[in-house]
Amino acid sequence: MRGIVDWNTVLVSLVYAGLGILILIISFVIIEKLSPQNLWKEVSQNKNTALAMMASAYILAVAIIIASAIH
Repeated sequence: MRGIVDWNTVLVSLVYAGLGILILIISFVIIEKLSPQNLWKEVSQNKNTALAMMASAYILAVAIIIASAIH
């Protein structure tokens, strides 16, 4: 009789989630390096909401791509 929780499935899910988060962070750092201005400084100090919306849309788009690739 197997237990209630399949630990192999939980482990694989955690590995895929960690891999997805790592890919998302790496892709955002690449975009940060390619942009002409420092995104974090521009959003936090200069209150550039348009840039914040663009960055959040990028993160959401990459997250959807990663989720569909893992699924």
